[in-house]
Formats: sequence, structure tokens, C-alpha cells
Amino acid sequence: MANFALGGSRALINLLWQKSSSPFLRNMSWLGASELFIRITRLLTVIVLARLLKPYDYGLAALVLTTNEFVDVFTHNGVWAKLVQVDAKDLKNFCQTAFWLNWLICGLLFIVQCLVAFPVAWFYRDNQIILPICVLASIYLILPISLVQAALIQRENRLHVSAIISGLQNLIASILSVVLAFLGFGMWAMVLPRVLVAPIFVVGNYIYHDWRPSRILTVKHWQEIIKFGQTILGIELLNTLRNNLDYIIVGRFLGVQALGIYYFAFNAGLVLTLSVASAIDRALFPHLCDARTNLKQFRCRYLSSLKTIAVVIVPLILLQSSLAPFYVPIIYGHKWIAAIPILILICLSGIPRPFATAASLSIWALDKPHWDLAWNFFFTAIFALAVSIGTHWNILGVAAAVLLIHVTALPVYTFRVTRYVFRRTVY
Repeated sequence: MANFALGGSRALINLLWQKSSSPFLRNMSWLGASELFIRITRLLTVIVLARLLKPYDYGLAALVLTTNEFVDVFTHNGVWAKLVQVDAKDLKNFCQTAFWLNWLICGLLFIVQCLVAFPVAWFYRDNQIILPICVLASIYLILPISLVQAALIQRENRLHVSAIISGLQNLIASILSVVLAFLGFGMWAMVLPRVLVAPIFVVGNYIYHDWRPSRILTVKHWQEIIKFGQTILGIELLNTLRNNLDYIIVGRFLGVQALGIYYFAFNAGLVLTLSVASAIDRALFPHLCDARTNLKQFRCRYLSSLKTIAVVIVPLILLQSSLAPFYVPIIYGHKWIAAIPILILICLSGIPRPFATAASLSIWALDKPHWDLAWNFFFTAIFALAVSIGTHWNILGVAAAVLLIHVTALPVYTFRVTRYVFRRTVY
């Protein structure tokens, strides 16, 4: 009887969930749960690494991972977004073209990252980073196997699959990082797990979607994909530059030791917030694309996303930043006390970021990514100027500059995009 009642309760809960929840909320819940799980495992990993690794190790890892970020951004070239956005009648042909384009792009990225390792090592005056940069490049040799499948899973709003794969990847990566740190691998504890868990993404997406490429090599729609993707790529390049520019400047002008402290503050502070925001954003883009021909519904979904961000993100950031002086020395150790004010400033800079990202996704869905590209050019330029000025007051000045530029510029952009969405009369 108890089993019957339990089974009936579960069925009722599932039915109510399906009836009362929108696809956006269900997808956001899956991704949010995945990100929460990932954050918990990563938090434990950061605690262990902070106690086992030195700031210099963190600095070296930051240089390696930052270099990889700049190369990896070319995998966010708009091919994925085009497969999510394209009309159903054209999807089959676009998938075939995207498959071969992905192999071409990733093959070139492998070569580029290996070659760029040498000038990067020269720029930072440390040859220890050459080998790990080249090792990370090996990921590009397997990614194209299932990039199309991953995009189709997102298009079909089956983001619970993406959440499961991502959660499994990060759990295993966290375990490997802790093990390698205990074994004395230094910066490799933060680098090598990324390579070792890459097959999980490939195999997982390949299994969970039945699309398979034909043996015919074709790039029939490459011009349409590139035309759409070049703007997206430009935006992603500028985002990546902006997200890593402070690391580049700190590492070059303030040294690897200072970079290690700054990188720790970022990972212990803002990454938690951005991961929650990422769950919302990944669910939001297909949600908005699905309503792009219905003005009233589009506005409703966009406004709802802003409200969700306000309710979830803002309290989380305020709580985390206010408690930083208490939990940092207890959890991470007293050697990171110097990072507390940097952590607080960077954490607070996360408040306007997800609102601006939601605004960007809304105009992507409306086929106006070039507007977002123009904005990103402007914002990246003033961000670079602010961070450069901030270096005159060491890493605390850099963190203050990051906060100031985000809380002044991003709300203006979000407001202007929102006003456009609600004043627009025709799609």
C-alpha cells in the first residue's frame, strides 16, 4: 500500500509539473540543478586545491586555461546557434554542413593552440606552460564527433540531457583534480582533468541523439552559417577577451604570484554566480527563439527571464559577498585572506551581468546580433581602459575597476534593449 501511494504521489507530482511549468522553467530547473551539483563539487575541489596548491601554481594554471579560452572561443562560432535557430525544413541539410565545418574548424584550432603556446610562454617569460597548452589542444581532435548532436538536443529543449552530461563531466573532473593535487601534480591538477573528461561530452551527446552524418562531404549551406555565425563569433571573441583581459593584464604587469591570488578570488567568488546565470541563459535562448514570431509571447518570456534573474541571482551575490570575510579563512585557509576584498568586489560585479546577457540573447533571437556586436566592441574597449588604469593600485585596483565598469555600463545596455523589445511592433 505504501509503495502504491508513493508511486501515485510521484505520478501526480510529475503530472502537475508538466502541466504547470513552462519548458523554460523545466529546462532552467534541470540546468540549475546540474549547476548546483557542479558548484558543490567544484567548491569542495577549490577548497582542497586552495590548501594544497600555491598562488604560483594558480597563476600558471590561469595562464594555461586563459590561452585555451581564447582558442576555444572559435568553437562558439555560431554553427551551434544556427542549428538551434534554423527553420525545421532546412535542418537536415544544415546539420550535414555543420558536421564537416566543425571538423575543419577544430582541426585548425588544434594546430593553432599548439603553435601559440610558444609566443605565450615568451610573453609571460615561463616555458612551463608550453606542454599543458598543447595537451589541452588534444580535445579538439574528438569534439566534432558530437557537436551537431549537442546542438540538436538544445534545439529540442531536452536540456536535462545536457545537464546530466555536464554534471557527470564536472564530478569526475573534480575528483581527478583532488587526486592529482594530493599526488603533487601542481598546476596539472587544474589542467589535465579537462582533457580526461572530454570523451564524456562526446559519448554522452552521441548516445542521446540519433542524428548521424551521411558519408557525403558537403558544405552546401556554409555561406549562410558563416554569415550568421560571424557576428556570433565576434561577440564571443569580445566576451572571451573581456572575461580574460584582467588575467592577461595582471599576469603581465603584476606577476604570476599576483595573478594566482586574483584568479583564486575570481574562482571562489564570481564563478558560483555565473554558473547559476549560465543555467538561465542556456535555457533562455531556445525559449525565446520558439516565440520569436509572437510579439506578446516573446515579451512575456523575456520579462519573465529578467524577473527570474532578479529573484535568484541578486540575493545569492549579496549573501556570498557579505559572508566572504568569515568563510574564506575558515574554508580556504589564512593564506588567502589577502584575496577577500578582491573576491567581494568581483562578486558584486556579477549582479548586472546576467541581465545584460538576457538582453543580448533577446536580440540574437530577433536576428539582430550585429547590435550586440557593436555594443561589445564599445564595452570591451572601456573595460580594457578601466582595468589598465586599475593596475596602478595593484590587484585591488583591478577588481575595483571591474566592479565600476560593470555596474555603470551594463544596466544602461539592458535598459536600452528592453525598451526596444517592448516598443517593437513588427517581427
